[in-house]
Amino acid sequence: MTLSSTDSIALTLSDSGTRAGTRDLLELGFGFAAIMAVLWLPPREQLIFGPIALLAPLGMVLLRRPTLNDLGLGGRGLLASLWILAAAVALSFASVFVAQKIGTFHELYHPDFSHVWGYVLWTLYQQFLLQDYFMPRLTRLVTSDRAIVLAAVLFAVAHLPNIPLVVATVIWGAASCWLFRRYRNLWVLGLAQGLLGLCFAMCVPDALHHHMHVGLGYYHYQTAHYAGYRGATVR
Repeated sequence: MTLSSTDSIALTLSDSGTRAGTRDLLELGFGFAAIMAVLWLPPREQLIFGPIALLAPLGMVLLRRPTLNDLGLGGRGLLASLWILAAAVALSFASVFVAQKIGTFHELYHPDFSHVWGYVLWTLYQQFLLQDYFMPRLTRLVTSDRAIVLAAVLFAVAHLPNIPLVVATVIWGAASCWLFRRYRNLWVLGLAQGLLGLCFAMCVPDALHHHMHVGLGYYHYQTAHYAGYRGATVR
């Protein structure tokens, strides 16, 4: 039995789709495993392998030669999405007001300008990883709605064992993916996440979120905090 030209084309397309799906799955696994591995490495090893694990996804995204608007770094959706930033500001003010009333509000651990803007730049890059690396690959493997759920779960798992951050990031992860699908602008989402993250750090007691540390750093904070407490007791 011979295959018709139509059957041959269908088989070629199917094979191509299978290879693309396998590639997406492998890239998802590599990217997530690399990030998780770095989060659980000791500080010295983090300095060595961290840049590799974080910049490798950037390289894979740029290999596809996307435009700035494709990445969400252009002007597309900027004005239409500014309400997100306004909502983040309003929520932050409300949270600070409540935290002051119930006595949980406190200053940032490092309130200097460089630390604050360094954190905001980091939230921008987190949104890049979430929206430009993970979401496109997940969307090609499952439906768009399921991709949002899976991306939010991966985003939250990366914040283990910090349970308060896990809860906050699974909600924000899903919301930000949905908002990016609608407006496709990383600038607003990254700034909103930075603002909400700083608000979270000041309104939730350090004893619960451990200076926003995740991975091995979460336990290092616990050890350092306990050692400081013992020292204060001895004196």
